[in-house]
Amino acid sequence: MPGASRALRAGDLPALLAIQQACYGAAYIESAQVYARRLASPVNCSRVWERDGQVCAYLAAYRSLLGKVTPLHGDFGVPHGAADTLYVHDMAVLPSCAGQGIARALLESVWEEGRAAGLRHSALVSVQDSRAYWERCGYDARAPSGQADLARLASYGDGAIYMVRELDLAG
Repeated sequence: MPGASRALRAGDLPALLAIQQACYGAAYIESAQVYARRLASPVNCSRVWERDGQVCAYLAAYRSLLGKVTPLHGDFGVPHGAADTLYVHDMAVLPSCAGQGIARALLESVWEEGRAAGLRHSALVSVQDSRAYWERCGYDARAPSGQADLARLASYGDGAIYMVRELDLAG
């Protein structure tokens, strides 16, 4: 698995959009404007996997609060109170690079960053029948923190599941 993880930059947005197009149906495509706002957020900790100068995967993440759900097309808002959770909003790998361990390497890089920042949990919304994958990564289904977060979860459509992983687990 040659290549390396690094921070997502504004210049990576065309590659990120191309990866989204290759991986998702139209319902899950998020715009360059949304990602530009996320990059500007002080709690952003998104990453890409780069190989030979080409971005072949990305992981959109930020520091948040346990139980808080970010809606599809939503911004990475600064939490009210001390962040305790690494929220993994989105991760995608070019189909031509799938099965090479890139997704796991990206996850491990943000988990380590989260641990170093004192975060205790990682959370995400599982979509497109990905629950079994996330369970293999140590995530378990949990209820969001309240009605507003249940409504945000609904923005992902039927079958969306809020999931949590403790960050003190071994990679």
